[in-house]
Amino acid sequence: MLHLHSSSAACQRSNCNTVRQRAGLLATLRGALLFCLLAAPLGAQEQQGDEAWKLVQPPQSSLVLARDGSLIGELGRQWRTSVALKTLPKYVPQAFIAVEDQRFYQHDGVDVIGVLGAVKDNILGERRGASTITQQLVGNMHPDLIDRRDRSLGRKLREQSAAREMERHYTKDQILEAYLNQLDLGHNWFGIEAAARHYFGKPASKLTLAEAASLASLPKSPPLYDPSRYRDRNKSRRDLILTLMAQQGYIAKEAAEAAKREAVVTVPNGGMSAPASYFVDAVRREAERAGIHVMNGGYRVYTTLDPALQRAAVDALLDGTLKVEQRKGYRGLPMATAPRGESDYLQGAVVAMDPLTGDVRALVGGRNWVTAPFNRATSALRQPGSAMKPIVYAKAIEDSIGANAIVPDTALAIPMSNGSVYRPDDADGAFLGPMTIREGLIGSRNSVAIQLGLRVGIDSVAALAHRLGITTPIAPYPSSAIGASAVRPIELVTAYTAFANAGSTVEPRYVVRVEDLGGRVAFAQPPSPQQQVLDPRVAFIMRDMLTDAAQRGTGAPARRAVPENVPVAGKTGTTNDNVDVWFVGMTPDLVAAVWLGFDKPKTIAPGVAGGTLAAPIWGQMMASYYAGRRAGEWTPPPDGLTFAELDRHTGALATPATPPDQRYIEYFLEGTEPLEVRMNPWKFPVWGPIVIH
Repeated sequence: MLHLHSSSAACQRSNCNTVRQRAGLLATLRGALLFCLLAAPLGAQEQQGDEAWKLVQPPQSSLVLARDGSLIGELGRQWRTSVALKTLPKYVPQAFIAVEDQRFYQHDGVDVIGVLGAVKDNILGERRGASTITQQLVGNMHPDLIDRRDRSLGRKLREQSAAREMERHYTKDQILEAYLNQLDLGHNWFGIEAAARHYFGKPASKLTLAEAASLASLPKSPPLYDPSRYRDRNKSRRDLILTLMAQQGYIAKEAAEAAKREAVVTVPNGGMSAPASYFVDAVRREAERAGIHVMNGGYRVYTTLDPALQRAAVDALLDGTLKVEQRKGYRGLPMATAPRGESDYLQGAVVAMDPLTGDVRALVGGRNWVTAPFNRATSALRQPGSAMKPIVYAKAIEDSIGANAIVPDTALAIPMSNGSVYRPDDADGAFLGPMTIREGLIGSRNSVAIQLGLRVGIDSVAALAHRLGITTPIAPYPSSAIGASAVRPIELVTAYTAFANAGSTVEPRYVVRVEDLGGRVAFAQPPSPQQQVLDPRVAFIMRDMLTDAAQRGTGAPARRAVPENVPVAGKTGTTNDNVDVWFVGMTPDLVAAVWLGFDKPKTIAPGVAGGTLAAPIWGQMMASYYAGRRAGEWTPPPDGLTFAELDRHTGALATPATPPDQRYIEYFLEGTEPLEVRMNPWKFPVWGPIVIH
């Protein structure tokens, strides 16, 4: 009996507790209902004077497009392109309604039933919110007036009041359209159009049912349900949304099941056709310089970038620098292990330009734009080393010094104005004796270049460099002949366009045109006009010498990497202590430079050079680009050149005794050819229709 009495007492206590819980729940629900009913007038009093209910046009980002029309970037604090609701498949907004606000078309901005359900679930330990689409829009569109992070009753009242006021002024479709364009869907991608573009590589109008449900998963938590990072997690919530859509009558059950069977597949690189953040930065500066505020306004910026070449440049630079980091004696941090915010790892830059138009086809300003956004391709001032020598040689040829002129590769002791003595040497520590200046360029002999620079005058070399497009000062010292004066990579490429383009240079062009939201042209930039700055005959001789330098000289690693049917010419550069390494090369279609070094100059590794580090990167880039492509042809030789078959070692006319591997064709400005040719013009033909390669 005692046991039964005890059980009965326990039951009575349990029943009392249940009664009390039900009474408490009923009181809470009544309070919540009263809260919802009073929210409008109370909120109106507290919100008097503000306009949180108004729909405003959110900021539109500008799309940056490659020369083939593909997307390579966006400009704006929020990446967003607003679209009309009527352009979307019906199931796109329905997916969001199904999971976020199933009574969207029945409530007045506040879902009283939803609030009561949320209160009940919260009491029972199942935490969830009850904000309608309209309430979410109010907070997302006016965060300065309605801070949704604020959990206070006052914020709830203001939000409900504004939501109801919004519903009185706008139609449901207007609210839904604004909501879909306002949403933060992760990665700084705002609105349904940007999310569709960057997750799935298509406009929102082309979304499939499954993709629409994947995007509808994101408002709850963009990082948690990111389909590009957490596909299984996104699929689970996507499938729940598809079930809800079927239950609510938006789609047939069969359609939901079919969509569930689809894998979550996102596009690589956030929907960009090539990684081009440094180029996009350069485009922004160009547009703003022209008075176009592309960070807001929804412009479409058409550019000169070639996505295939850009991808090849990025891949080659990343592969090449990773290999350098693995070399014995490498002096920096590996990029993969560098502490956050630390940039003491090997950097690099690549610039490729069309020599006929100046169009920048590829540009990489560093290895990682996120951690190191400084654009080394356009802004870094670095010593070019021997990559400067072609300008010295061009001035010598221009001054009627034949490419077969003999200059001794010998030790020099040059007194300087400060009382010191300048004693240049080469990395091998050797002096090779008399040689033609052609062989001096091919072997990149410092002594030969300095003697030529002094002979024609360093000031004259500087003047030619500036005519060719280099704007930085060239110091009046002998060392400037071997690249001691710093230049920008983009300007060195500009200078080399004259060798590929019959003596004409072109200015870099990034932007072709900019169109506004209405499709009107707000800015247009025609191709750069060619500026004749060098005798075409001199340019031809220099291109021929640089072809030899790539074939037989320090640039051979670049030549070997590129298919034989692609003509290649170019020059390496290495500065003292292996601080900067370069290769500047050209094909008939492109002039491109590769530079490697540390932001704070220091030795990369012992024994490295432009030929061992930069030239292979250039070669890999070009080999990838020309795979399956046909290269152009060099511009034809100009009038006024003569040629003769010479001996490489002596620079004199070849004789029957000259070995075949020492024979080569040399080119001359009229009047600088060997005396024997000048005296007997019939013996060696004047350049005409015959082309010798």
